[in-house]
Amino acid sequence: MSDLRAAQQQRMRAEQQRAVRALLARPLLTASGSTAEDFVLVRRHDTELRRFFADQVGWMLQVDREMARLRKLPGQLADGSRPARARAKDPAFSPRRYVLLCLALAALERSDRQTTLHRVAEHVAAMVAEDAALRNAGIEFELTGRDQRRDLVAVVRWLLEYGILRRVEGEEEAFVGDRGDVLYQVDRKVLAWVLGCARPPSAMELSGSAPAPSTFDERLDSLVDDVQLESDELRRRALRHTLARRLLDDPIVYYDELSEEEHDYLQRSRVPILKGLTDMTGLIAEVRAEGIALVDPTGDSTDVALPEEGTDGHATLLLAEHLADHARQSPGVTVPLEALHAHARGLVEKYGGGWRKAATESGAEVELTETALLHLGGLGLVVRGPDGVLPRPAIGRYAVHEHANDARPTGA
Repeated sequence: MSDLRAAQQQRMRAEQQRAVRALLARPLLTASGSTAEDFVLVRRHDTELRRFFADQVGWMLQVDREMARLRKLPGQLADGSRPARARAKDPAFSPRRYVLLCLALAALERSDRQTTLHRVAEHVAAMVAEDAALRNAGIEFELTGRDQRRDLVAVVRWLLEYGILRRVEGEEEAFVGDRGDVLYQVDRKVLAWVLGCARPPSAMELSGSAPAPSTFDERLDSLVDDVQLESDELRRRALRHTLARRLLDDPIVYYDELSEEEHDYLQRSRVPILKGLTDMTGLIAEVRAEGIALVDPTGDSTDVALPEEGTDGHATLLLAEHLADHARQSPGVTVPLEALHAHARGLVEKYGGGWRKAATESGAEVELTETALLHLGGLGLVVRGPDGVLPRPAIGRYAVHEHANDARPTGA
């Protein structure tokens, strides 16, 4: 092979890897806005990308001239460690914000091509008022206070970020303070593509003579369940897809979190699974005694990182070091939440002079701890339980070793 041919192939593979990482980080890309450059690469290599996601992961990729949508199905439905956020530094979505997001999408589906924030709010409030199940679940939305308005604004900012809405005039903060309104243009095509599931809600009837899903959990499962025929080959493919999804989506796949069947299959097929994923993503497989992580050396596909800047980032790193040291001295032992609050109070006393003012106020250690644990949980470094917090093996990267007058975080 000539040097020119080799260079061309290397460049093509680098572009494909970047396109895959872009879709992993943000599964809906549009031809305009901040994702335009990544969209060009996805469209250029859509054939190879479609084949990779279908064969290796069991995900469908749709691409046309205006957008690309990777319909990611999660490897595990019950993982709530990485909640949605309107923007990177914004608070995580609460249950009410998730409900408001779904209701806002329904309201936009029925709206004109242009609408206002107040009109969306009125439609959402009406749907909440008409739904007894939402009221019984404690969901309220009557636009009576700033907190409710702020929750809807967080949802709208998520819709703006993904291109479902485009701001024409006005500012959301004016709506929060009940001082004004905002006019939006609705992109109906992006709206139609935003739902990611194996089948549309209108086709949730189970196949054959099985009854239709009735409970909420059954209906949710039916949206994302892959239809699998009963054969050994298809069961093996389903196992491979589940493991690949977790390896690509989760920061770490711990062996003790897998079923016996998943663990056995991964041990037998680890080499071809990892080769198929790393070749097309550029991620680096790190295999340890406790599990496997696909490390992103570029940061392109990483939505949560450690360390991060600012008060919360510093506090999170310091708590990670404390938990890592605990895990080394008392492996498998849960740390009571009250003990973490006490440690956080000590951190405030020691480092608070360089932190934001609110973090030094009485009781602020509770919020600092909660923010840090949400971050660490999203990275697979801790697990919350009824008795406290259990550090997981990968947190050993942040253990502090004392060397004379030097203290520094070291690798696991």
